[in-house]
Amino acid sequence: MEIFSLNESASVANQFLAELRNVEVQNDSMRFRKNLKRLGVLMAYEISKSLKYEKKEFTTPLAKTEIPVLEHQPILLPILRAGLPYYEGFLDVFDKSYSGFIGAYRRKADDAPDGFDIYLGYSAFPDMTDKELIIIDPMLATGQSLAKSLNKVLEFGKPKMVHIAAVLSSPEGVEYLANNVEAPCRLWTCAMDEKLNEKAYIVPGLGDAGDLAYGEKL
Repeated sequence: MEIFSLNESASVANQFLAELRNVEVQNDSMRFRKNLKRLGVLMAYEISKSLKYEKKEFTTPLAKTEIPVLEHQPILLPILRAGLPYYEGFLDVFDKSYSGFIGAYRRKADDAPDGFDIYLGYSAFPDMTDKELIIIDPMLATGQSLAKSLNKVLEFGKPKMVHIAAVLSSPEGVEYLANNVEAPCRLWTCAMDEKLNEKAYIVPGLGDAGDLAYGEKL
């Protein structure tokens, strides 16, 4: 799987990442959501470089000129609920895109090897056949929720390319996706972290992105 990591070069993205991770800043939920949205804008720009463009003629007040514009807008698909602020940044860039939505979360399961399984809830998808699909999920931890979500998506059409947009990723999650998803994929992450801990949280990570953005769930 081809991987792009935004923090491999110095940019303002590192400032936003630092605030997401910093325990002295991240508990301001409004700022946390804003930083996710900012990173969404930056990552959407990076992904846009890989899409196809066509030249079209436009008329300015002074002359006609040709400008390369997107052939097709990508389909955006956030994983609820943590993916929503990150998705807002993508939607600001790809403002004519259709969107799909899918809810996925971990729940305890005593019979599962690691003590939990992935439950898929609400879902709604546009036609994705032969389209560029961007799946938006800030935390690529075990990779199980993303793989299960993507395999559900593939029941409704086969995209030309799947772009997985994460904020933080783990090596374990990347390996799981590579072994459990057949669709052509590229991973775009703001940072590749070290590992997962015994509770399957990314380390050094930032904690629970959904809780930090919207409050602790019952």
